Amino acid sequence: MLNIKMYIIICDQLMKNKLDQSNILIVTTPMCQEILRLVGISDFRVTKNQDYTNADFAVVLSETKNIENSNTQFIKLKLNTFSQIEQSIKNIAKVLNTEKRSLILNKKLKYYYLNSSYSQSKRNENRKIKVKVYSNFLKEIVEDMGYFIITDDNYDYLVYPDYLKNEIKKEINFAGEKAIELPSHKNAPSNPIKRAKIRYQILEKNLCMKLQT
Repeated sequence: MLNIKMYIIICDQLMKNKLDQSNILIVTTPMCQEILRLVGISDFRVTKNQDYTNADFAVVLSETKNIENSNTQFIKLKLNTFSQIEQSIKNIAKVLNTEKRSLILNKKLKYYYLNSSYSQSKRNENRKIKVKVYSNFLKEIVEDMGYFIITDDNYDYLVYPDYLKNEIKKEINFAGEKAIELPSHKNAPSNPIKRAKIRYQILEKNLCMKLQT
């Protein structure tokens, strides 16, 4: 485990790009491993049971709780929206010194979600559509696209994750064509950018149809 003095030395070496990545232990979860690969980090351990033993850095989702009395530095990420992915790449770059690769990646990412149909003008148009959303991760995406989120049944569309289709079956049947199912993490690509693109495209294709009628 790292003590404070050693941690300071390692961070200083990282920023100066003098530290061999093999000298530190990075642990991540299945949901975050692809973001590390995207920024050029390949030497890490994947844990499925939150085992961060001897880890110098733990790259995890934002809702993960820190381990008490641990010297592990937690790098917490949100990977649902394009802007969250962009910020996560910046966070990793800042700590693990992947600036050059991250700048290239963020340039491509920013081109996609800022210069596409998710522009501010498109978001303003989307405010005309009322959407009821199940699950927080989908709510963040729907909000990012500019749709007006409501909690009652006076909606234009109902958006829900695939794992709830049996639990809210009656409501889905009542909504009919207004119900839109999106893939949860286990049924979507592990690459966060590809995963986000699929979800955005499903919503854009189905929710935006109302503006054309």
